[in-house]
Amino acid sequence: MTTSHSTAPDTTALPGGTYELGDLTVTRVGYGAMQLAGPHVFGPPADRDGAVAVLREAVDLGITHIDTSDFYGPHVTNQIIREALHPYPEDLHLVTKVGNVRDAEGGWPPARTPDQLRQAVHDNLTNLGLESLDVVNLRLGGFDSPEPGSLAETFGTLAELREEGLIRHLGLSTVTAEQVAEAQRIAPVVCVQNQYNLAHREDDGLVDLLAEQGIAYVPYFPLGGFSPLQSAELTAVADRLGATPMSVALAWLLQRSPNILLIPGTSSVAHLRENVAGAGLTLSADDLAELDRIGG
Repeated sequence: MTTSHSTAPDTTALPGGTYELGDLTVTRVGYGAMQLAGPHVFGPPADRDGAVAVLREAVDLGITHIDTSDFYGPHVTNQIIREALHPYPEDLHLVTKVGNVRDAEGGWPPARTPDQLRQAVHDNLTNLGLESLDVVNLRLGGFDSPEPGSLAETFGTLAELREEGLIRHLGLSTVTAEQVAEAQRIAPVVCVQNQYNLAHREDDGLVDLLAEQGIAYVPYFPLGGFSPLQSAELTAVADRLGATPMSVALAWLLQRSPNILLIPGTSSVAHLRENVAGAGLTLSADDLAELDRIGG
């Protein structure tokens, strides 16, 4: 499939290069589309044309990995992605997630029965304009941390949809190492998306375990949840390097492990360009040692 883009983007120019997500080659610097919806990820954006422009700029920059979900909006973000980029370039891969819905108050209640999961997959297909989804993450746990329990039934439903050809690859979000292992006994897992950043290092062991297995780790909230002290420490390093705190945080993630993929989100073209450029910042051994103390 092709779009109106006349020249192929140079993905080798992006920081971190590419990663093999199953049989999909994606840029390690991706784009998270959550912020394209309205305030609190609910309803339409104030500037729909601006949202379309950000997505087209992401593709023009060479990004081939866009993270989304049909419960952003709900439906809004996927519909904007379709408006901006459909028909999609052959090398562009959309990663979505299921396991929650939005209620009338803007809440995020779980939706993980077999029927709900099947409906969510079909909603993603419809709103993105696809016949199959490249990657579907099963979203479990709370807002920012995993919750114990079996995922056999829920992940089994997605595995059935994969066998039916509606999904190419499966992933997990907000899960424990034990849940990853349980899922792997049901079907292959190509990525795990959990909260992880300089200040929140609880998943250090999981990052390394997945790297050994050739499974991508996709952190969300790369700057979220910092205390004022930790923010001050990060800012001090950024000031010394003449960079922004976000640039340092993204660069640290890329250098942390080769299986880490980034999905920073923004609704601004200028901020998108800044994130991509900032991720390419080279941190010295001394920089890394100082930053590692933030999560110590």
